[in-house]
Amino acid sequence: MTTLLETRYRTVLRLLPAYYRRAREEEMVEVYLWDVDQETQDQSRPTPGEVASVAALAVRSRLAAAGAPRPYALLGSVVRHFALFAVLLQAAAAVVDRVLGLTWASTHGARDWDMFLSGFTGHGPLIGVAEVAQWVLPLLWAVGFFALLRDRRRLARVSVLLAALPTLWLLAGPLVSELVSSDPWFATASALFAWLPALALCAAFHRDAPAAVLPVGSAGLVFAACSVVMGASVVVLPAMADAVWAPATCFVVGALGWLLLRNRRTDQSAACGAVALAAVGLLLLAVRVTALYPWLGLPVPFAFIGGALGQAAALTLLTVVLAVVARRDLAAR
Repeated sequence: MTTLLETRYRTVLRLLPAYYRRAREEEMVEVYLWDVDQETQDQSRPTPGEVASVAALAVRSRLAAAGAPRPYALLGSVVRHFALFAVLLQAAAAVVDRVLGLTWASTHGARDWDMFLSGFTGHGPLIGVAEVAQWVLPLLWAVGFFALLRDRRRLARVSVLLAALPTLWLLAGPLVSELVSSDPWFATASALFAWLPALALCAAFHRDAPAAVLPVGSAGLVFAACSVVMGASVVVLPAMADAVWAPATCFVVGALGWLLLRNRRTDQSAACGAVALAAVGLLLLAVRVTALYPWLGLPVPFAFIGGALGQAAALTLLTVVLAVVARRDLAAR
C-alpha cells in the first residue's frame, strides 16, 4: 500500500529528468523510507534538506556529462562552454579596464590622480565601500577563470559569484543612497551578463562534469590575447570606449577566429561551442543596445553613435551566423 509520504517523495522526485527516474527512483524511495516508521508515514513530509538535494541533483543530471542521453549531455556541454567563454570575457575586461584606468590616472598629473581617488572618498562610508568593492571585486573574474581551468571548482564558484556582485549595485545603489540612477535596462542587461555565466559555472561544473578545456591555446595565452585585443580597441579608438566597447570587440574577433578554426574539431564540442558563443553574443548585444539607447538623440559625436551601431550590427550578424552553424553541426552529429 502506498503511503502519503511515499507519494510526496515521488512528487519531489519528479523534478529529476525521466532517464534518471527510470534508473534510480525506486532505489531512492526505498532509501528515503528506510528508517521512517510505517505508522507515521501519513503524517510526515520530505525535509527541506531532502527537497534541496533533489533539486540540486535535478540540475546536475540535466547538465549531465558522458553517459547521459544525448540531449542532456549536449545541454551540459553548451552551458559549460557558455560559462567558460563569458567568464573569460568578463575577466579580461575587468583587468584591462583597471590597468588602463590606473595607467591614465598615474601618468597625467596630480589632477587626474586626485580625480581617480575622489571616486572612493568624500561620498560617505556606504558609497565609499561600494565603490571600492565595484573596483576590486570584478578582478575575481580572472581568479575564477584560471581556477576553473586548473580544476579548482570551489574557488572558481566563489570567485565568480563575488565578481558578479557589483552589478547589483547598479540596481540597488539608487535605492539606498543618493547615487544617480543608471538606465534600468542597461543595469538589468549588465546584471544578466554577469549573473547568467556565474550561475552557469556553478551549476554545470558539478563533480561529475569534465574539466574545463579551451578550444585552442593555454589559459594564459588566451587571456593575454583577449586582453591585448581589448586594450588595443580602447587605445586606438578612445572615443568609443564605453563599458561595452572592449568586450564586444574582443568577442567579434574571437568568434570570427573560432569560426575559422572550428573545422579542425570533429567532436560535438564544436557544435556546443557555436551554441554557447551565440548565447554570449546575444547577451552582449543586449548590453550594447541598452548602453547605446540613452545616447540616441543627444548631442554626442557621430563617431561614437556610428561605431556603437556598427558594433551592434556586427554582433547581430555574428550571433545569427553562429546560431545557423550550431544548428547545422548539431543536425549533422
